[in-house]
Amino acid sequence: MGDAPLPQEHLVVILPFDEPVALINDIRESFPHIRVSYFRQQRETQVHGAVPKDLLNSATILCMLHYAPILEDIPNVKFVHIVSAGMDRYLSHPLLTDTDIDLTTTSGIHGPPTAEWVVMNWLVSSKMYDQTSEWQRKHIWTHNQSLMDKMEDNVGKRVGILGYGSIGRQVARVSVAMGMQVLACTFFPRTTPESRRDNGYIVPNTGDPDGSLPVSWHSGSDKAALHAFLSQNLDYLLVSVPLTPSTEYLIGAEEIALLSKSCTRTTRRPFLTNISRGMVIDQDALLESLKSGELGGAAIDVTEPEPLPADHPLWDAPNLHISPHISSLGIEYLQRALDVLKVNLDRLEKGEPLNIIVFTLSSTPVMLARKQSQLYPTGLSGISEKGSLNNETFQYQNDYHNYRPRSPANENQNRELKR
Repeated sequence: MGDAPLPQEHLVVILPFDEPVALINDIRESFPHIRVSYFRQQRETQVHGAVPKDLLNSATILCMLHYAPILEDIPNVKFVHIVSAGMDRYLSHPLLTDTDIDLTTTSGIHGPPTAEWVVMNWLVSSKMYDQTSEWQRKHIWTHNQSLMDKMEDNVGKRVGILGYGSIGRQVARVSVAMGMQVLACTFFPRTTPESRRDNGYIVPNTGDPDGSLPVSWHSGSDKAALHAFLSQNLDYLLVSVPLTPSTEYLIGAEEIALLSKSCTRTTRRPFLTNISRGMVIDQDALLESLKSGELGGAAIDVTEPEPLPADHPLWDAPNLHISPHISSLGIEYLQRALDVLKVNLDRLEKGEPLNIIVFTLSSTPVMLARKQSQLYPTGLSGISEKGSLNNETFQYQNDYHNYRPRSPANENQNRELKR
């Protein structure tokens, strides 16, 4: 008698760094009835027993980055928030395949830093930054014909964005500000203004919320559709698609050759940028295209494998910039990731559908259909683009359902199929 009632929810945050006290306290203050616990895990630790079992047993909501609990330890969990946009590390985990626990991601927060990384690489290439930086190190002040012949601005250049989610939309925003033309390619057709809207999480004053920036929209999931898009006289190609079985080795030698052949610019060959996953591009084909000059340059923030071995030939490829999967990082990352969590905690309180949900695949399409009808009784059609509940995301989860655990045999088979 007189005891305070137990909190209705228990949020357990499991992240591989010291507790961000101010951010966690902000959650506590915003949701005073929710009990919030923080556990610092060792980076990349996913093994059973890394997190105290009693903490997991009492959790109703999990927020995590690398950790993947076993199901019997989380009997009361309602939804899991992943502090990442990519879900490939969980593709074969029972949390995704054997339950109907709602999973949400931080898709939507990566646009600003990643877009800056993308455009930075374009400008490093077009403004001969490496050359002028070398001159500075050698204390050389010179004007020569190579500057006039090789430096150029980007006004009128054509940018193809393969996967028009939050990152692609912010790249589009910056590109248009520089006078470039944007062409978008999505899995499903976006033929109406409503279908082109971004209904996911949007960092204020960023992106392309209404989908009005592209000069043309393209769509399709087969090779013919992809090749039609790559034939649009592109100066830059940004690959920004999720890694699924259908996107493994999506860009290979044939696609790079088509991209290069269709580019009419005579001063420089196309520039390819990959912020997706390393396995989306055939790295052998990328290496050969840079050596041959078929591509004028490339920038990749992702490789297969990661980390890239020190003796891998990609390190020495001409006109290639490699960064160690850091394009989205910055001091703003965690705050924005937890902002998405707060949005969903508020929705949970109000009984509203969670934002940026990933459909779990514990059984058959029957369960998917049931969850779809519960969240959006009128269906998913017309709800826009990756990062929200939409047809593309629904298909993305069906790709998850057909996922095969990686093995050298599977990877080689997929590479040959893409060719």
